[in-house]
Amino acid sequence: MPITLIATLTAFILATGAERLHWRRIQRTRRLAFGPEGKISSITVVAAILRVLTLSALAWSLTTLVILPPKAHRTKLTEVENKERRHLLLVLDVSPSMRLKDAGTEKTKLTRTERASKLIQSLLQRTTDEKLHITMVAVYNGAKPVVQESRDLEVILNFLDGLPLDSVFKPGKTRLFDGISEAYRIAESWPTDSATLLLVSDGDTVPASGMPKVPPSIGGTLVLGVGDPSKGSFIDGRQSRQDVGALQQIAARLGGEYHDGNLKHVPTAMLSRLGTLDLEDETLDLGLREYALLTAALSAFILASLPLLLYFGATSFRPGST
Repeated sequence: MPITLIATLTAFILATGAERLHWRRIQRTRRLAFGPEGKISSITVVAAILRVLTLSALAWSLTTLVILPPKAHRTKLTEVENKERRHLLLVLDVSPSMRLKDAGTEKTKLTRTERASKLIQSLLQRTTDEKLHITMVAVYNGAKPVVQESRDLEVILNFLDGLPLDSVFKPGKTRLFDGISEAYRIAESWPTDSATLLLVSDGDTVPASGMPKVPPSIGGTLVLGVGDPSKGSFIDGRQSRQDVGALQQIAARLGGEYHDGNLKHVPTAMLSRLGTLDLEDETLDLGLREYALLTAALSAFILASLPLLLYFGATSFRPGST
């Protein structure tokens, strides 16, 4: 016989016995409590039944929670074979314009890099794939791999935390195609449809030709725009703003989607369309643990509410009142 059933039956028997003893006392004093007629109210009867049921339910739920093994939301990181790995290929624009503070809302202005960090963090918090590996390529006047196949989110966020990555490049024009080409070179050996390309930038001039060929490993592409798309900020003798048209053109030529991340995070529906990221299931999945937690909370609430119910509703008889 399971220990939860033993605990439940024990609580039921003890609570029933206690209520019987209590009922005898009520019978002896019922005229004092309920008036000269001594008629016991139905609320008193219901309260006795509820005490037995809620104490039994508490015994079952708490015993169940004690016995169930601890639930871990993240498993211990173990080595994953190359053929089983999933990849997020992040190409991040680190040009000086990304340090302009014109992203986000009017009340909470952020630099474009800070906004990119929040967008990436929000995206990764919705992934549940323990086999996901992150590769990051910085792009400015050229491209350089920063992190390859890391599973540590903090490492990626550290590079997005105001680190001046543009200092490792020679000053010049932003060349996003160089970053895309470098990312595709890294992804060539990965399994088919195992990677998502995420390009984060405030825009760039788009050459009419020279678009890198998409390797089979790339199963989905998302271009994220940061920065104010309508109002420019002055830098290097010119006005800089998010170039929506250029980013949309890049997304179309890569066979992906574009999202303006200046104010809104990436919708989960858009991430689902990429098809290469495992996302949290938004449907409520109730298991034994969840039922035990709900039962414990509801039973404790009812048990704690009974004294108030009896005080205000058990009887209208007030001795000594006129």
